[in-house]
Amino acid sequence: MGDRNTERKLFRDKLLKGLDVAYKRMIAEKRENKQKIIIWEEGKIVTINP
Repeated sequence: MGDRNTERKLFRDKLLKGLDVAYKRMIAEKRENKQKIIIWEEGKIVTINP
């Protein structure tokens, strides 16, 4: 059972790392193309100009 928990933790770590890389690439592409970045902040949809 310990192996399964270890596998899940490793999978979760890899997944979060991949999401972080994807987010950084998306932000870089939006800035490069001068597109607006839309985020959810304090219950509101906010548009940010790069």
